Amino acid sequence: MMRMIWKSTCMLTLVFCLSSMSASKGDSIDFRNEFLTRINKIRQQGCKCGTQQMPPAPPLVWNELLEKAAQGHAEDMYRKHYFSHQSKDGRKIQDRITTAGYTFKGFRSFVIGENIAYGQQSIEEVQNGWFKSEGHCRNLMNPEFKEIGVAWHNKYWVQDFGGRETFTPEQQLMIKKGARIIQKRG
Repeated sequence: MMRMIWKSTCMLTLVFCLSSMSASKGDSIDFRNEFLTRINKIRQQGCKCGTQQMPPAPPLVWNELLEKAAQGHAEDMYRKHYFSHQSKDGRKIQDRITTAGYTFKGFRSFVIGENIAYGQQSIEEVQNGWFKSEGHCRNLMNPEFKEIGVAWHNKYWVQDFGGRETFTPEQQLMIKKGARIIQKRG
């Protein structure tokens, strides 16, 4: 009888753990979708950032490397008790983003940006605050930004933006030809 209870308890624990894992994954997807839906709705319409009317901008897509950079910064600010775009160890946004793997190598253009916030209780609250702040709003409406990653950790919010543009096929061909010429000379 004791063995049977133990097996039932283990099975129940295993089922609970598995359901918790899938709920976390679902929450993560819901978190991403809610952020993107809200931002892209406003980007599609255009909005006023301070005194400047911002025209509509293309939709953003989620980037897991930017999310990783944002998560790391949110956790670092929480652990070390600060609120800044510059980490306590001196790292800046470009350091955190490239360390996370979002790099410029192989792209003809590369732009990044960041919004941070503290204390908001929901996605709606933090986004409303960012859209009401002129600088944050300009980041949200910047058409050069194509990708986004957002993280929240114990009241610290970080939103990292990126935009990379690939070389055209013609430019890629010119680069290859130039590389061949350099290799022959070397």
